[in-house]
Amino acid sequence: MYNFYHNDLFPANFDKSDWRYSRSYQRSLNLMKGAIDLHVHAGPHLVSSPRSVNPVQAAIEARDAGMRAIAYMCVFNWSVGTSWIVNETVPGFTTYGGIILNTVMGGMNPRAVKTAVYYGDGARFVSFGAHSTKYQAGVEGRYVDGEWKRLVDIYPEFKTEEYDRCVEIPAYGKPTKAFSDIMQIIADNPQIYLVSGHISNQEAIDLCKYAKDYGIKKVLLSNAVTEHLSEQEIDQVLGLGAKLEKCLAEHTHTGTIPKTHYYVEPEYRAYDEGQSGAPKGGVYGAAEQMKKFGVEHFICGTDFGVYTLPHPVEGFREWIACLMDSGWTDEEIRMVTTVNAAKMLDIDLSVPFVPYGEACEK
Repeated sequence: MYNFYHNDLFPANFDKSDWRYSRSYQRSLNLMKGAIDLHVHAGPHLVSSPRSVNPVQAAIEARDAGMRAIAYMCVFNWSVGTSWIVNETVPGFTTYGGIILNTVMGGMNPRAVKTAVYYGDGARFVSFGAHSTKYQAGVEGRYVDGEWKRLVDIYPEFKTEEYDRCVEIPAYGKPTKAFSDIMQIIADNPQIYLVSGHISNQEAIDLCKYAKDYGIKKVLLSNAVTEHLSEQEIDQVLGLGAKLEKCLAEHTHTGTIPKTHYYVEPEYRAYDEGQSGAPKGGVYGAAEQMKKFGVEHFICGTDFGVYTLPHPVEGFREWIACLMDSGWTDEEIRMVTTVNAAKMLDIDLSVPFVPYGEACEK
């Protein structure tokens, strides 16, 4: 393989940490070693929104890139079951799964969460919905004759069949029994980390307060929340102990294209979170925000799997390369791509990790 650093253009004593010399493809590959992606969508999915990889393929590609683990997110199924099948099938690699409380799971459903704890290898995360939150379903829509329209305003049946069944975090101090039961299950199983899902800013703050009350120590605010928090709100949730997710998919060309992510009905095609364009600042803005508030508070994932984007493993490498281009050190990149995610999964990084390919060579 071509070695970037053996090039006559550079002096023998050049500083490899200098940004001008650090933009090496090989460096991005090296930083993939041991990395963890907690947000992989690897199918199956709706025929109208196919995945680029299946779960086994995603695991093999991540393993062969030297990654330590991936976690599957599935909006229609218990990904803890998917991860069990993959772990039984793919040698030399570990995947993780959990449950997302979407309407297909019955929404705020303690029985589903309790079952997920003992299903397969056991759920490692519980998410309070993705597209099936009242906040998310309430802002999704599309343009009709040049005017933005919400699905709940266009289709009365959408409200009764979907929106009314969606998850909503109760106002702080007023927990419902179902919500309380779920929070207690998570608290009683510290191997599980809590994922906010696509909820509003205020719901996220309330959820962090609830987590503290219940003694839940591992809380991850989804990218869909992180991108809309004010700086004051970021300070508040960090003070409550949450980690913030940053996914590359939020900053790609597909963010402005209406895709059928969740709904079977073709008339419900919608833009994500009502976006009409890329979020302010893009990738560089995300990198600057992480540096400003401290890289120890953030976890980078891809949210890749949609067929209009590269495979998740390449997406993760691209994320790393973007951070390289933003002038980040190896230590800073590993913090958001490995260290913080390992804490969510209780992976002991003091134990030496040998990528599968290198282990086979030995």
